[in-house]
Amino acid sequence: MSLLRDRNFQLLFVGQAVSRFGDGLYTAATAWLAWSLTKDPTAVAVVSVSAFAPAFLATFVSASYADRYDRRKLMIATDLARVAVVAVAAVLLSLGLLDLPLLVVTTALLALIGAPFAPARNAIVTQIVPADRLQQANGLLQVAFRAAFFVGPLMLAPLLAYGSMRAALVVNGLTFLGSAGAVAAIRVTRPVLAAGQVGLWADLAAGLRAVRAAPDVLVVTVTFVLALALTSGFLTVGLVAVVGQGGRYGLLLGVAGVAEVAGALLLAGLRMRRLALAAVLAWALLGIFRAPLGIVTSTAGAAVLLIATGLASALTDIPLIALVQQRIPSHHLAKALGLWEAGVAGALAVSPFVASTTIALTGVQDAFLLSGAALVVLAMTAALTLARTARARRPGLSDSEAEQRAVTPESTR
Repeated sequence: MSLLRDRNFQLLFVGQAVSRFGDGLYTAATAWLAWSLTKDPTAVAVVSVSAFAPAFLATFVSASYADRYDRRKLMIATDLARVAVVAVAAVLLSLGLLDLPLLVVTTALLALIGAPFAPARNAIVTQIVPADRLQQANGLLQVAFRAAFFVGPLMLAPLLAYGSMRAALVVNGLTFLGSAGAVAAIRVTRPVLAAGQVGLWADLAAGLRAVRAAPDVLVVTVTFVLALALTSGFLTVGLVAVVGQGGRYGLLLGVAGVAEVAGALLLAGLRMRRLALAAVLAWALLGIFRAPLGIVTSTAGAAVLLIATGLASALTDIPLIALVQQRIPSHHLAKALGLWEAGVAGALAVSPFVASTTIALTGVQDAFLLSGAALVVLAMTAALTLARTARARRPGLSDSEAEQRAVTPESTR
């Protein structure tokens, strides 16, 4: 890929792969640490929720700073602050002081500090990559993100076998340092910001108006969040109930992860014209292959379905990010991406409860069928909504004019 020969993109690609490796390692390490401290599954759930709840509350708000200030410097500061938090956790663990409440606080603080990072990272891509290559750039970055996050948990076992939990935390801290170093080496021109100084709440309101001015972005974003809430938990809670065996469960999760990486790599080499439609219809495809998972009886059959859903999963977010990057003005881009990231965090927090409740009420087979059917209905509804909004656009009104009308107060028109 020619983009990988570009120095700035190469630094972003490598740095964020290292960072995501650390995220995957830390996710597995904190779950295992919560279990080792308490031997209570509820404690593991509490720690997992503490990693998502702060991001849900803070990502959109903190993304405003990525639009109003230097995104590169914000990313570096965020990484260095997370190094400090992980270092404190490692010291507490060495002193035998890291109990469950402190682990929850540390995980929540790490999530809170990291809230502006992802929107800033996705927004800075437009400062590095030409507009006609955004889909390729996002595809390559998703390859790095998914592959590195998948490898991260696999490294926990050798680190614990030949080192300690403290060593795992140290490695995680080093990944943040690596990310900060790579971002610091990137050379980008800061985008031209809107004239005049605006406050936080005024900026957030303007960002919401910018998203409303791009109805296709709004439809795709809402569809993604709702679909994730309906499906994510079934890949963990539901799949456990289907396979009933730890070895098969781990194998099938690995198959799904590899398929997602392959899908992202495939999309990096394709060019799609109708990004919004592709992003919503991908959920219908995912639902079609997800629905039969509750009735498969063989590991091979489940693997085939998970390969298909993994490939479809890559198609749900790569076009979405490229669409947002193309349709939202640069001075509101991080907020639009932050709104999506906040929705993702909220969906990931509630999805396990959606899956477990549905399974308890209907059984595993019917739960998967219902989940798949709900995805198909949601995707088709979104596709019809996109078609209606496209017809409703006034002839002759350009995207930039529509966006300007949306962010201009009615009294000044």
